Amino acid sequence: MTRLQVAIDLLSTEAALELAGKVAPYVDIIELGTPLIKSEGLPVIRAVKNAHPDKTVFADLKTADAGALEAQIAFDAGADLITVLGSADNSTIAGAVAVAKEKGKGVVVDLIGVPDKATRAREVHALGAEFVEFHAGLDEQAQPGFSLDTLLTAGTASEVPFSVAGGVSATTIEAVKASGASVAVAGGAIYSATDPAAAAAELRAAL
Repeated sequence: MTRLQVAIDLLSTEAALELAGKVAPYVDIIELGTPLIKSEGLPVIRAVKNAHPDKTVFADLKTADAGALEAQIAFDAGADLITVLGSADNSTIAGAVAVAKEKGKGVVVDLIGVPDKATRAREVHALGAEFVEFHAGLDEQAQPGFSLDTLLTAGTASEVPFSVAGGVSATTIEAVKASGASVAVAGGAIYSATDPAAAAAELRAAL
C-alpha cells in the first residue's frame, strides 16, 4: 500500500504543529520542509516528534556534504528519516546511511535536479537508501511543460522503492498509486487547502 506523506513547507513551529495536528490521523509520514527547518532549526523536529511520537518524522535536510554529521544531528533531534541529495558524493550518502543503521533510522535520497533519475535511483538504493524520492521542486513545477508523469515513469523504471513529490494532488493521486510508488508526498495540496484535514482524508481514501 502506498503511504501518504505530508510536506509541511510552512515557516513557523506553531503553524507546523497546528497543521500536523489536523492531518496526523490521515498521514503516515510528517515531513518538515527545508524552509521550515532553516527558519526554526532543530527544535521544530523535536516539537513535532514529541507531539506525534507514533508518526514517522521526516527532516528534509537536503544534505549535500558531511552526511554522517548531519544525519547524527537530525536523528538526535528526533527525526526518523532524513534526506541526502542524489547529486551528493556516494561517500556522503554512505556516511548518512551508516549512522541511520546504527540508530535504527533511515535515509531518503532526493533526486531533485538529477538528470537521469532512474539510473541514480538504482545506484543510491545499492548504497542503502530506504527509498528514493523522485522530486520536482517548486521552481521546476512552475516551468512550462512540467509533467508529473515524467517523475512517475522514471520511478517505475527504476525498479526500487520510491516516493513521488511535486504535483501530487487529488487529481493525480490515482496515477501515483498506479505507478507503484511506495510513498505519495503531498505539500500544497494539503497545506494550501481550505480544509487541510479534509484534503488529507481525500488523498488517504484514494490510496
